[in-house]
Amino acid sequence: MIIMKGICVLGATGSIGVSTLDVVKRHSDLYKVIALTANTNIDTLFEQCIEFKPEVAVVVNEQKALEFKAKIVGTEIAEMQVLAGAEALVEVATLEAVDAVMAAIVGAAGLLSALAAAKAGKTVLLANKESLVMSGDIFMQAIKDSGAKLLPIDSEHNAIFQCMPAGYVAGQDAPEARRILLTASGGPFRTTPVEELHNVTVAQAVAHPKWSMGRKISVDSATMMNKGLELIEACLLFNMQPDQIQVVIHPQSIIHSMVDYVDGSVLAQMGNPDMRIPIAHAMAWPDRFDSGVAPLDIFGVKHMDFEPASLERFPCLRLAIEAIKAGGIMPTVLNAANEIAVEAFLDEKIRFTDIPVIIEKSMAEFTATEADTLEHILAADSQAREQAQLKIKALLA
Repeated sequence: MIIMKGICVLGATGSIGVSTLDVVKRHSDLYKVIALTANTNIDTLFEQCIEFKPEVAVVVNEQKALEFKAKIVGTEIAEMQVLAGAEALVEVATLEAVDAVMAAIVGAAGLLSALAAAKAGKTVLLANKESLVMSGDIFMQAIKDSGAKLLPIDSEHNAIFQCMPAGYVAGQDAPEARRILLTASGGPFRTTPVEELHNVTVAQAVAHPKWSMGRKISVDSATMMNKGLELIEACLLFNMQPDQIQVVIHPQSIIHSMVDYVDGSVLAQMGNPDMRIPIAHAMAWPDRFDSGVAPLDIFGVKHMDFEPASLERFPCLRLAIEAIKAGGIMPTVLNAANEIAVEAFLDEKIRFTDIPVIIEKSMAEFTATEADTLEHILAADSQAREQAQLKIKALLA
């Protein structure tokens, strides 16, 4: 007998959300959509609700929520419950009918709902790396206390998870795994002369050579802050020290990460660069089902290149390593300052090369006090954003 699982997709209109619903559509006998959420993109949300008929839709932006309620009047989803505001994200992530939560809201905005799902004992499909970067031990403890299942969605962390010992559970020790090789494409500026990086435009920064992603994460990939955040996340997910994780530039993005074992074996997960692969893996775990992704043409790959990541070219990666080694609130400060700096770059207020400068100056204003409560973490997040804004103003003065 097939038991259907209820799924809530937080961030349904983003690239991960859209890919998740593509996988759901292929397995409608296994998954029922209970809730979909969006921030402001009500047109895409409307189309998704028409197709998947969720019980609840959330529009975080209050004005857009009013527009959405008016939009569904007289349609086949007119009776669907519509909630507004950030608090509603927590409400739908913890609904009794929800078994699995796809946590795909970008940035710190996704923390509270992902943490609520963890505390409620849901299967957490974690695409929002900032939740772990910010709340770290609090998040992992919530998973343990509630008996929730934590399955990583980032292609790299999902690859590592697949390469870990049989029966591995996120957060456990795996003494037989001595090192993680965390792969990175190198982004669009892997070979750009360092002295030319200050001329990088927004259009160039968001044009990722391998992956289709949103604007913010595309910039993070270009600065390699994305890889820095992933390194922090990997330390927590796989209970590793920063020195046990090596970032490897792999431009072809065919190997999504590797695990080096004590016997000298190195296990790698390979596949086409399509987020439906890790999404389908997590949704089907511990089984597997079709993702809709074409088989890898191994002969078409021809060759694979690997090179170390330059901390001179990618200072954001250096700052992330410093943050996780310092511990406490520093990963939260790093993430918050980065979000503000990237937003300023996307608004064309600062240069591409100003991003790490803003982050480093913001981090210098803080000491690594204990991240022991959620209130402390959220306060550090708020204060770091204020500092980053001040640094941007000083830069523009």
